[in-house]
Formats: sequence, C-alpha cells, structure tokens
Amino acid sequence: MESDNSAGFTYLGRNFSNLSVNDHSSAFSDCNSDRSGEFPSASSESRRLLLSCASDNSDDLIRHLVAHLSSSSSSNKDLIASSGAIKPLVRALKMGTPTAKENAACALLRLSQVEDNKVAIGRSGAIPLLVSLLETGGFRAKKDASTALYSLCSAKENKLRAVQAGIMKPLVELMADFGSNMVDKSAFVMSLLMSVPESKPALVEEGGVPVLVEIVEVGTQRQKEIAVSILLQLCEESVVYRTMVAREGAIPPLVALTQAGTSRAKQKAEALIELLRQPRSGVSSNGGRSSQL
Repeated sequence: MESDNSAGFTYLGRNFSNLSVNDHSSAFSDCNSDRSGEFPSASSESRRLLLSCASDNSDDLIRHLVAHLSSSSSSNKDLIASSGAIKPLVRALKMGTPTAKENAACALLRLSQVEDNKVAIGRSGAIPLLVSLLETGGFRAKKDASTALYSLCSAKENKLRAVQAGIMKPLVELMADFGSNMVDKSAFVMSLLMSVPESKPALVEEGGVPVLVEIVEVGTQRQKEIAVSILLQLCEESVVYRTMVAREGAIPPLVALTQAGTSRAKQKAEALIELLRQPRSGVSSNGGRSSQL
C-alpha cells in the first residue's frame, strides 16, 4: 500500500518537503492528548466490546473501545480491526449521537495508525462521513475528524475519496476562519491532498486561492509556509492557476516572506515568486510546456 504522509514535492529539480514531522505532529497532537484520563482504564475485553458495539451504538461502549485502542499495541489494533471493529464505528459515525460520532472518529484515527488498516477504513465508507463531521460537527468533532482524515489520507486511494466527498469546501471554510483554531489542521490535510490532480480544481472552485493568499499575508509563520507549499503545488503545472494566484495579489506577501520567514519558507516563497513571474505563454523555465489548466 502506498503511503504518503510527508507531502513532499519537486519543482524545477528541487525537492521541497512541506513541514517537518514535528510540525504536523504538534498541529494534531492535542486531538490525541485531550482525551487522556477521560475514559475508564482499558481492559482486555475488546471482543466483548466489539460484539456490543455491533448491536448498540452506546456512547459508553464506543468510549470504552476508544480507551482500549489508546493503550493497545499496533498488533492488537490490527487484531481489533480484523475482528470487526470498523463496521460498527462507521455506523456510529453515520447514526450515533454527537458524542458517539466524536468517539468513533477518534477510534478510527487510532486504528488508522496501523498502515494496513488505512485502506480498509477508506473502503468501509468512513471518509465521506468524516468529511461531513468536519463540516457540521462541533469543535471537538471537527478536530477529531481532521486528525483522522490526515492519518487516513496518507494512503493514496483515500485522498481521491476525500476529494470526491467534497472535503475542499470545509477545509477552505475552516482555513478562512482564523478564530476557528483549525487553520493549521485544515491546511495540513489540504497539503496532503494536493498530490491528487482532482484536488486542484476542487480547491479553486471552493474559493481556496484568496484564502491561501490571505494566510501568506497575515498567518503565523507555520501557516504561511504551508499555504505557500499548497500554492506552489497548485501552480507548478498550470498557467491559469498561476495567473489567478498572481492577480489575487500573492507576490507582495511572498516577497515579504522571503525577507522575514524561516529558511524553508523563504526557499518556497522564492520558488513560487519565480513561477508566478514567468511569462504567461505556458512555457516553463526548464523549456517544457506547462498545462493551461
């Protein structure tokens, strides 16, 4: 199974990593930690819990399963998934109470920490439900859904599922709301999806370009860097998107970032400025032709 959690990319022969492991782990770490101590201590009764969850979407039963998963080894998480945990969790996402949905998202996140479970969860129908939770849930639900989606979308086929489920709309909306405390999480998920060609027109159609340019202008250093990474991937093969980004006023804040950003942010900003200043003829600086779309 292909896994792509680094979200790195290459432009004009230069390799760009988006952000370091520590950067994205810190963006998502609170989703795991804020539930510690909230659940009763886990026991070895996972099979009983699974059988109970299969017939009853009880909040308490789902909470117990989350607690068990939080203390389980990778091999035990694999066993729990193969024993039938995914189906009742997906049903809880679809039909459960708001609390059950939050806990189901958290449980799926923990199961997805085992690579082999990512595709199984994606094929179970969980991703559209997580996208819906990201769009309509409360703050904790959005946080848990975004973290689960970030983990699941390291599997290539799940990226397309997420885009087809309409994930760009809630991601753009959350990134536009600086008071949501979801800008970083949403941007990391979006960056991971940019390797899927279908993500680019979806981002543009949902009004993502002005939101990304605003983040480059007024976001935190980390937010600016990830926004530049997304814009660079959006523009690298499309004259149309380059023109759109330039007309949105991206160059002045990019120039400012080259003067005051981190070394990694400066490198990406310089690459994007170079790209945006190329002639609009569709001829790239390496002699090849860029896509008009």
